[in-house]
Order: sequence, then structure tokens, then C-alpha cells
Amino acid sequence: MKTCTVPTQFGDLILVEDDHHIVALNWGRAPSEDSTDVLEEARRQLLAYDLGTLTEFDLPLQVRGSDFQRAVCDAMFAIPFGDTCTYGDIAKLLGAPAQAVGGACGGNPIPVIIPCHRVMGAKGLTGFSGAGGVETKVALLRHEGAGGFLI
Repeated sequence: MKTCTVPTQFGDLILVEDDHHIVALNWGRAPSEDSTDVLEEARRQLLAYDLGTLTEFDLPLQVRGSDFQRAVCDAMFAIPFGDTCTYGDIAKLLGAPAQAVGGACGGNPIPVIIPCHRVMGAKGLTGFSGAGGVETKVALLRHEGAGGFLI
């Protein structure tokens, strides 16, 4: 697997590529700074997102997990920039319990690019599995102009 670090206002992000696909995004410093066409394009898009000039990612992604995990990630990826939905909304779409959707959201291997931060609980803001927890979720939502409900 190839990795690189992308510095953003949300912290240093580690991109992980395998077989010409982004397979993970984590917080921290990459163990190696590799350069591939896929990593460089992902870096470019993350930096543009960070600057506020990109609202939709177009990258080769591969979610490794169950069919259900992939279905939840597909549903999250379809949430537009600046919008939010609830675990219940995704649960209805997939015909699954909201708690199972919440678990799959928490297991999202490619946060930010697959925007699990755009998914809320029925009563509002919920946790976030990325570094910084809910504070990072709030920062991402505010960055996208979706944080008005937080005031």
C-alpha cells in the first residue's frame, strides 16, 4: 500500500492507496510519503476541499467491508456538500435498522471523502469517529455551511 500525508485545517490526513484506489483516510502522519497518480489527485482534491473550492470528490475509491458497509458508504457519498441527513434516512433507504447504519457510518474507512460527518442522529448532532471527535465533525459541517443548526 502507498501512503501520503495531506495537511488540512482539520488536521493532517493520511491517504492510503492500494491497487489504484483510495482505500482509507486516517488522521496523523503517513509512515511513508509515496507519490502515485491516484495519491496526487486525491491530495489535490483534499487541498481544494480544504480551501473551499471543491464540493464533490471524484476519485477511485474502494470500500473494503461487507455489502452493507459498502451500501451505507454509497448512501453517505450521495449526500451533497452542505446538506445533512439522519441515520434513519439512510436506514429507510436501505431497509435496515438505524443502529446498524450508525455502526457502518462509524466504520467508514474513508471519512471526509465519504462524508459520514453529514449524517446526524434523529435528535441532532452525534459522535464522529475521526480524530477530534465531534469537534471535528462540527468543523467539517461549518466548513460546508451545514452548521447553522449548531448555533
